Amino acid sequence: MSQRFGAHVSAAGGVSKAFVRANSIGCDTMQIFTRNNNRWVGKPLEPAEIERWRSAQAEFDIRPIPSHASYLINLGSPKPDLWQKSIDTFVDELERAEALGLLGVVLHPGSHMGQGEDFGLERIATALDECHARTSDFSTLTLLETTAGAGHHLGYRFEQLGAIRHLCAESERIGICFDTCHVLAAGYDFRSAEGFGSVISEFDEHVGLEHLKCFHLNDSKHDLSSRKDRHTHIGEGFVGLDGFRHLVNDPRFREIPMILETPKSKDLHEDVENLAVLRGLLG
Repeated sequence: MSQRFGAHVSAAGGVSKAFVRANSIGCDTMQIFTRNNNRWVGKPLEPAEIERWRSAQAEFDIRPIPSHASYLINLGSPKPDLWQKSIDTFVDELERAEALGLLGVVLHPGSHMGQGEDFGLERIATALDECHARTSDFSTLTLLETTAGAGHHLGYRFEQLGAIRHLCAESERIGICFDTCHVLAAGYDFRSAEGFGSVISEFDEHVGLEHLKCFHLNDSKHDLSSRKDRHTHIGEGFVGLDGFRHLVNDPRFREIPMILETPKSKDLHEDVENLAVLRGLLG
Protein backbone atom coordinates (compact mmCIF):
# COMPACT_ATOMS: atom_id res chain seq x y z
CA MET A 1 0.00 0.00 0.00
CA SER A 2 1.36 3.43 -0.93
CA GLN A 3 1.34 6.25 1.62
CA ARG A 4 -2.10 7.82 2.10
CA PHE A 5 -2.10 11.62 2.22
CA GLY A 6 -5.06 13.89 2.83
CA ALA A 7 -6.32 17.04 4.53
CA HIS A 8 -8.86 18.26 7.04
CA VAL A 9 -11.91 18.84 4.84
CA SER A 10 -15.08 20.85 5.46
CA ALA A 11 -18.26 18.88 6.17
CA ALA A 12 -20.49 21.93 5.60
CA GLY A 13 -23.91 20.97 4.30
CA GLY A 14 -23.62 17.41 5.62
CA VAL A 15 -20.74 15.09 6.44
CA SER A 16 -21.19 13.10 3.20
CA LYS A 17 -20.24 16.18 1.15
CA ALA A 18 -16.70 15.97 2.53
CA PHE A 19 -15.94 13.06 0.16
CA VAL A 20 -16.49 15.12 -3.02
CA ARG A 21 -14.36 17.96 -1.63
CA ALA A 22 -11.59 15.58 -0.57
CA ASN A 23 -11.65 13.78 -3.92
CA SER A 24 -11.50 17.08 -5.84
CA ILE A 25 -8.13 17.94 -4.25
CA GLY A 26 -6.63 14.46 -4.55
CA CYS A 27 -6.98 13.11 -1.01
CA ASP A 28 -6.42 9.42 -0.19
CA THR A 29 -7.54 10.06 3.41
CA MET A 30 -9.19 12.98 5.22
CA GLN A 31 -10.22 14.38 8.58
CA ILE A 32 -13.55 16.08 9.34
CA PHE A 33 -15.56 17.69 12.10
CA THR A 34 -18.79 15.72 12.56
CA ARG A 35 -20.41 18.72 14.33
CA ASN A 36 -19.81 22.43 14.95
CA ASN A 37 -16.43 22.45 16.69
CA ASN A 38 -17.15 25.64 18.67
CA ARG A 39 -20.51 24.64 20.18
CA TRP A 40 -21.29 22.36 23.09
CA VAL A 41 -24.40 20.88 21.48
CA GLY A 42 -24.43 19.59 17.92
CA LYS A 43 -27.34 18.70 15.67
CA PRO A 44 -27.79 14.91 15.57
CA LEU A 45 -26.58 13.03 12.51
CA GLU A 46 -29.70 12.20 10.50
CA PRO A 47 -30.10 8.54 9.46
CA ALA A 48 -30.45 9.67 5.83
CA GLU A 49 -27.15 11.57 6.06
CA ILE A 50 -25.42 8.50 7.52
CA GLU A 51 -26.71 6.52 4.51
CA ARG A 52 -25.39 9.19 2.12
CA TRP A 53 -22.04 8.98 3.95
CA ARG A 54 -21.89 5.22 3.44
CA SER A 55 -22.75 5.52 -0.25
CA ALA A 56 -20.03 8.13 -0.75
CA GLN A 57 -17.58 5.98 1.19
CA ALA A 58 -18.27 3.09 -1.18
CA GLU A 59 -17.75 5.38 -4.19
CA PHE A 60 -14.47 7.04 -3.14
CA ASP A 61 -11.32 5.28 -1.95
CA ILE A 62 -10.70 7.78 0.85
CA ARG A 63 -9.68 6.08 4.09
CA PRO A 64 -9.05 5.71 6.96
CA ILE A 65 -10.93 8.76 8.28
CA PRO A 66 -10.61 10.32 11.73
CA SER A 67 -12.75 13.18 13.02
CA HIS A 68 -11.47 15.98 15.23
CA ALA A 69 -13.20 16.70 18.54
CA SER A 70 -14.59 20.08 19.57
CA TYR A 71 -11.99 22.54 20.82
CA LEU A 72 -14.24 23.33 23.81
CA ILE A 73 -13.60 19.95 25.42
CA ASN A 74 -11.23 19.93 28.40
CA LEU A 75 -11.09 16.55 30.12
CA GLY A 76 -8.40 17.91 32.48
CA SER A 77 -10.58 20.71 33.88
CA PRO A 78 -10.73 21.05 37.69
CA LYS A 79 -14.17 22.73 37.33
CA PRO A 80 -16.83 20.03 37.86
CA ASP A 81 -19.39 21.54 35.46
CA LEU A 82 -16.91 22.07 32.61
CA TRP A 83 -15.40 18.62 33.19
CA GLN A 84 -18.79 16.87 33.01
CA LYS A 85 -19.83 18.93 29.98
CA SER A 86 -16.56 17.89 28.30
CA ILE A 87 -17.21 14.23 29.04
CA ASP A 88 -20.77 14.42 27.64
CA THR A 89 -19.56 16.21 24.52
CA PHE A 90 -16.75 13.72 23.89
CA VAL A 91 -19.21 10.82 24.28
CA ASP A 92 -21.29 12.50 21.55
CA GLU A 93 -18.15 12.77 19.38
CA LEU A 94 -17.45 9.04 19.83
CA GLU A 95 -21.07 8.13 19.03
CA ARG A 96 -20.96 10.13 15.80
CA ALA A 97 -17.63 8.58 14.79
CA GLU A 98 -18.92 5.07 15.49
CA ALA A 99 -22.07 5.71 13.43
CA LEU A 100 -19.87 6.76 10.47
CA GLY A 101 -17.35 3.94 10.94
CA LEU A 102 -14.44 6.31 11.56
CA LEU A 103 -10.92 5.35 12.63
CA GLY A 104 -11.26 7.52 15.74
CA VAL A 105 -11.71 10.98 17.21
CA VAL A 106 -8.62 13.20 17.54
CA LEU A 107 -8.64 14.92 20.93
CA HIS A 108 -6.36 17.46 22.63
CA PRO A 109 -5.81 15.68 25.98
CA GLY A 110 -6.68 18.69 28.15
CA SER A 111 -5.43 21.45 30.44
CA HIS A 112 -4.94 21.15 34.20
CA MET A 113 -5.64 24.91 34.50
CA GLY A 114 -2.93 25.41 37.12
CA GLN A 115 -3.70 22.36 39.26
CA GLY A 116 -0.50 20.55 38.27
CA GLU A 117 0.50 17.82 35.83
CA ASP A 118 -0.31 14.83 38.07
CA PHE A 119 -3.79 16.20 38.79
CA GLY A 120 -4.38 16.79 35.07
CA LEU A 121 -3.23 13.36 33.93
CA GLU A 122 -5.42 11.61 36.53
CA ARG A 123 -8.37 13.84 35.67
CA ILE A 124 -8.06 13.12 31.93
CA ALA A 125 -7.77 9.37 32.50
CA THR A 126 -10.81 9.33 34.81
CA ALA A 127 -12.82 11.25 32.23
CA LEU A 128 -11.75 8.90 29.43
CA ASP A 129 -12.75 5.91 31.55
CA GLU A 130 -16.26 7.35 31.86
CA CYS A 131 -16.41 8.12 28.12
CA HIS A 132 -15.31 4.60 27.24
CA ALA A 133 -17.67 2.97 29.77
CA ARG A 134 -20.56 4.86 28.14
CA THR A 135 -19.50 3.70 24.66
CA SER A 136 -18.64 0.07 25.39
CA ASP A 137 -18.15 -2.21 22.38
CA PHE A 138 -17.27 0.76 20.11
CA SER A 139 -14.48 0.16 17.60
CA THR A 140 -13.77 3.87 17.01
CA LEU A 141 -10.63 5.00 18.87
CA THR A 142 -9.80 7.95 21.10
CA LEU A 143 -6.79 9.53 19.35
CA LEU A 144 -4.86 11.69 21.82
CA GLU A 145 -2.99 14.40 19.92
CA THR A 146 0.55 15.51 20.70
CA THR A 147 0.37 19.16 21.76
CA ALA A 148 2.72 22.16 21.60
CA GLY A 149 2.55 22.63 25.37
CA ALA A 150 1.17 26.16 25.56
CA GLY A 151 -0.18 27.26 28.94
CA HIS A 152 -1.26 24.34 31.11
CA HIS A 153 -2.02 21.98 28.21
CA LEU A 154 -0.86 18.39 28.65
CA GLY A 155 0.25 15.97 25.94
CA TYR A 156 3.41 17.83 24.88
CA ARG A 157 5.67 15.14 26.35
CA PHE A 158 5.51 11.55 25.14
CA GLU A 159 5.70 10.49 28.80
CA GLN A 160 2.41 12.29 29.47
CA LEU A 161 0.63 10.49 26.63
CA GLY A 162 2.04 7.17 27.84
CA ALA A 163 0.91 7.96 31.39
CA ILE A 164 -2.68 8.68 30.28
CA ARG A 165 -2.82 5.37 28.42
CA HIS A 166 -1.36 3.56 31.43
CA LEU A 167 -3.91 5.14 33.81
CA CYS A 168 -6.93 4.24 31.65
CA ALA A 169 -8.86 1.04 32.30
CA GLU A 170 -9.31 0.40 28.55
CA SER A 171 -5.96 1.55 27.20
CA GLU A 172 -6.50 -0.46 24.01
CA ARG A 173 -9.12 2.10 22.99
CA ILE A 174 -6.53 4.90 22.97
CA GLY A 175 -4.29 5.67 20.00
CA ILE A 176 -2.06 8.67 19.31
CA CYS A 177 -2.14 11.38 16.65
CA PHE A 178 1.37 12.78 16.02
CA ASP A 179 1.31 16.44 14.95
CA THR A 180 4.62 17.56 13.40
CA CYS A 181 4.19 21.28 14.24
CA HIS A 182 3.27 20.51 17.84
CA VAL A 183 6.06 17.99 18.35
CA LEU A 184 8.70 20.47 17.11
CA ALA A 185 7.20 23.28 19.22
CA ALA A 186 7.28 20.98 22.25
CA GLY A 187 11.05 20.52 21.86
CA TYR A 188 11.53 17.33 19.84
CA ASP A 189 13.94 17.94 16.96
CA PHE A 190 13.26 15.38 14.23
CA ARG A 191 14.62 17.42 11.30
CA SER A 192 17.89 15.51 10.77
CA ALA A 193 18.05 11.77 10.08
CA GLU A 194 19.71 11.24 13.46
CA GLY A 195 17.21 13.47 15.27
CA PHE A 196 14.28 11.74 13.58
CA GLY A 197 15.53 8.32 14.65
CA SER A 198 16.01 9.55 18.21
CA VAL A 199 12.56 11.16 18.49
CA ILE A 200 10.76 8.11 17.08
CA SER A 201 12.72 5.84 19.46
CA GLU A 202 11.68 8.06 22.37
CA PHE A 203 8.04 7.88 21.27
CA ASP A 204 8.31 4.10 21.04
CA GLU A 205 9.82 3.91 24.53
CA HIS A 206 7.17 6.00 26.26
CA VAL A 207 4.05 5.25 24.19
CA GLY A 208 4.72 2.43 21.73
CA LEU A 209 4.78 2.78 17.93
CA GLU A 210 1.92 0.31 17.65
CA HIS A 211 -0.37 2.97 19.19
CA LEU A 212 0.51 5.62 16.57
CA LYS A 213 -2.61 5.75 14.39
CA CYS A 214 -2.59 9.11 12.61
CA PHE A 215 -0.28 11.97 11.61
CA HIS A 216 -1.05 15.65 11.26
CA LEU A 217 1.51 17.03 8.80
CA ASN A 218 1.91 20.74 9.52
CA ASP A 219 4.96 22.95 9.21
CA SER A 220 5.57 25.35 12.11
CA LYS A 221 5.70 29.15 12.07
CA HIS A 222 7.88 29.01 15.20
CA ASP A 223 11.13 27.21 15.93
CA LEU A 224 12.03 24.29 18.18
CA SER A 225 10.73 24.51 21.79
CA SER A 226 8.61 27.62 21.10
CA ARG A 227 5.57 25.95 22.74
CA LYS A 228 3.50 27.80 20.11
CA ASP A 229 0.86 26.07 17.97
CA ARG A 230 1.03 27.94 14.64
CA HIS A 231 0.73 25.91 11.44
CA THR A 232 2.11 26.85 8.05
CA HIS A 233 2.60 25.23 4.63
CA ILE A 234 4.87 22.25 4.08
CA GLY A 235 8.48 23.38 3.65
CA GLU A 236 7.71 27.01 4.53
CA GLY A 237 8.34 26.78 8.28
CA PHE A 238 10.85 25.53 10.81
CA VAL A 239 10.18 21.81 10.24
CA GLY A 240 11.40 22.17 6.64
CA LEU A 241 11.30 19.61 3.85
CA ASP A 242 13.87 17.25 5.40
CA GLY A 243 11.76 16.80 8.52
CA PHE A 244 8.84 15.64 6.39
CA ARG A 245 11.05 13.60 4.03
CA HIS A 246 12.23 11.32 6.88
CA LEU A 247 8.66 10.81 8.05
CA VAL A 248 6.89 10.08 4.77
CA ASN A 249 9.56 7.60 3.67
CA ASP A 250 9.63 5.57 6.90
CA PRO A 251 8.22 2.12 6.01
CA ARG A 252 6.88 1.71 9.55
CA PHE A 253 4.31 4.43 8.81
CA ARG A 254 3.26 3.21 5.37
CA GLU A 255 -0.31 2.44 6.46
CA ILE A 256 -0.84 5.38 8.80
CA PRO A 257 -2.90 8.29 7.38
CA MET A 258 -1.01 11.58 7.01
CA ILE A 259 -3.33 14.59 7.12
CA LEU A 260 -2.74 18.30 6.46
CA GLU A 261 -4.13 20.97 8.77
CA THR A 262 -2.46 23.88 6.99
CA PRO A 263 -4.08 27.28 6.19
CA LYS A 264 -6.38 27.29 3.16
CA SER A 265 -8.67 29.48 1.09
CA LYS A 266 -12.06 28.60 -0.40
CA ASP A 267 -10.70 27.05 -3.60
CA LEU A 268 -8.39 24.75 -1.55
CA HIS A 269 -5.45 25.31 -3.90
CA GLU A 270 -3.10 25.32 -0.90
CA ASP A 271 -4.12 21.75 -0.03
CA VAL A 272 -3.44 20.68 -3.63
CA GLU A 273 0.01 22.32 -3.49
CA ASN A 274 0.91 20.89 -0.07
CA LEU A 275 -0.18 17.38 -1.10
CA ALA A 276 2.00 17.68 -4.23
CA VAL A 277 4.98 18.71 -2.10
CA LEU A 278 4.51 15.73 0.23
CA ARG A 279 4.16 13.24 -2.63
CA GLY A 280 7.23 14.77 -4.22
CA LEU A 281 9.24 13.80 -1.13
CA LEU A 282 8.47 10.09 -1.54
CA GLY A 283 11.24 7.78 -2.63
